[in-house]
Amino acid sequence: MLKMLGGLWLYINMNDINCVKMKIEKIIKKSMIPEDPIHSKNTLEWLIRINPNPGIALQVAALGHDIERAIVNRKVRRSDYRNYNDFKNAHASISANILKEIMKDCNADKNFVEEVYNLVRYHEKGGSEKNNLLKEADSISFFDVNLPFYYKRNSVKETKRRILWGLERLSDELKEIITTFEYEDKGLGKLVKSCIKYGKGVKEGLRKRHGEM
Repeated sequence: MLKMLGGLWLYINMNDINCVKMKIEKIIKKSMIPEDPIHSKNTLEWLIRINPNPGIALQVAALGHDIERAIVNRKVRRSDYRNYNDFKNAHASISANILKEIMKDCNADKNFVEEVYNLVRYHEKGGSEKNNLLKEADSISFFDVNLPFYYKRNSVKETKRRILWGLERLSDELKEIITTFEYEDKGLGKLVKSCIKYGKGVKEGLRKRHGEM
């Protein structure tokens, strides 16, 4: 299969891609974090809902963007970072490097390897159109799949902080998707709704302050 990438023709061998996908799935299945295997596939599902034709590189990046969390001796520890964004940046960097190793082991095209690497490397902060797509799919999947697990493991205060951080990564349009989610734990559902309301209030206040309303 031939694909245009940055003005260059890229040859994609689907056997190589399937090799990469199989290795990603095998590693993530062993994760000590129970939601990781679900989140991997769910992020891909949301990516396709947001953009029905995301391309193979984005699909692979969606499946493996959190892969470092599944490898104990390479897992990033939140306690090692004073700043949450620094922690997330390290998480993205290590995940990208692990995926690069996997893709090279599967003899994937070097341009494809670099594309997937860059997608995962910057999936937390976005930047390019494709990086933003992955960031958004990841963010929605967190609310869809990860949040109930996160809530059980953490305090209400910490969960609220994480919810607000996650909402900041989404456009108003995509935030509307979050409002449709229902949670088995009613307390969590109320917390999400209050955070969405709080976020809207802060945004409206900033608009008024800058004379936009």
